[in-house]
Amino acid sequence: MPQPELTSLPAVPTLLRELELARGSRALVLAASHLDLELLPAIYEQCRQIGQVARLDVVLHGRGGVVNAARRIALLLRQHARHLTFIVPFHCQSAATLLCLGADEVIAGDLALFSPIDPQLNGADGGAFSSLDIKVFGDMAERWFGVDAGEARQQSLSLLCGSVFAPSLTAFYRTTLELAQIGEELLAWQLPDHLPEARRAIVEQLMAGYHSHNYALTREELAALGLRMARDEDAERLGWAISTQLQASIGGALRSAPEQAWNDALLATRDGVLLRRQQPGGFAPQWSTVAPA
Repeated sequence: MPQPELTSLPAVPTLLRELELARGSRALVLAASHLDLELLPAIYEQCRQIGQVARLDVVLHGRGGVVNAARRIALLLRQHARHLTFIVPFHCQSAATLLCLGADEVIAGDLALFSPIDPQLNGADGGAFSSLDIKVFGDMAERWFGVDAGEARQQSLSLLCGSVFAPSLTAFYRTTLELAQIGEELLAWQLPDHLPEARRAIVEQLMAGYHSHNYALTREELAALGLRMARDEDAERLGWAISTQLQASIGGALRSAPEQAWNDALLATRDGVLLRRQQPGGFAPQWSTVAPA
């Protein structure tokens, strides 16, 4: 018996065919709880089946992931399309927002959720903190506790090195530099006519211009930054229809118990759906196909 949350997925290829007819493009769904490098072979196979195309529309659903995975996915998609569009109906946070920088344009629906791209470091207690949590430590000491600015910087470095292993702090700094470099590299695809300084300013704003990694950026805010945000009634309507099915199918939060397996990634074209299922206990995930309706 098919799982209840998967019963509507066979309709996704039909929606993609309708999207292709409306926009004169080829279309792909890329949905993942966590963008990772292990997605690349499956995405590569989907791109090979589609072939080289003039226009590729990617319906994107993602809540974050690995920075270098976002970069490699963007470069892979660019190799197969002269014009790349991301269609974002809903979730597109963190590394998924970074991925969007590599598109020629982004079509975002009314509920599209983007986020800052500041890097995160996992703590010993299982939580995570942002590079900004470290960067503004001295400002906090000065403004909240009246410590002299110079003294605050000295104290903050001493306290941070006492609580964060020094090489880990250095590695975190290097990760921040790497993220800025990748952001500017991808943005050069979208804004090739802009000066490097202008692209750098956009990336810097996305990395350090907000007070929370979870700040929900809107399409209007990204457009105000200078990103190429577009509107398309057909793409938004069909993208949302696909998104509702993804929301009911992808993500560990859909489990009723932690020991259950869950669907963490989905790729789809007009020819079918490819689903990745994560196994608890560290076992390798398994890909399976869902026949089109």
